[in-house]
Amino acid sequence: MLAFLPSVTWQGDFNAAKQQAAKEHKLILINFSGSDWCIPCIRLRKEILESSTFENYASDHLVLVRADFPRQKKNMPSKEQMKLNDALADKYNAGGKFPYTLLVDENGKVLKSWDGFPDETPDQFVSDISEFAQQVK
Repeated sequence: MLAFLPSVTWQGDFNAAKQQAAKEHKLILINFSGSDWCIPCIRLRKEILESSTFENYASDHLVLVRADFPRQKKNMPSKEQMKLNDALADKYNAGGKFPYTLLVDENGKVLKSWDGFPDETPDQFVSDISEFAQQVK
């Protein structure tokens, strides 16, 4: 029998994510990624963000936002999405770090950040996040 995995959706619009987070009383996880050139970004996605542990937790507790900055033309997001990504990077990732992951509240206040690949298991990553989620409730 196949295990059912909740589907998680990564959004591209931070303002929409903030509205959703406020309505659902959730925290927002922002992931800055270079999906087609940044090896630690790809590792983070595959080993942690796409793990069943993370997805199970995220589906109930987080609003997810990804700002992707690929280099290959075929992977480029739309012009509108690039504007949204650039605006988010200007606000939260002016140094252009990849991967860079932030946990923010519904108002956009940074609670925690991970600079580079978090050297932890999906369980530890979720545990880090849930500690902040408990404090916010």
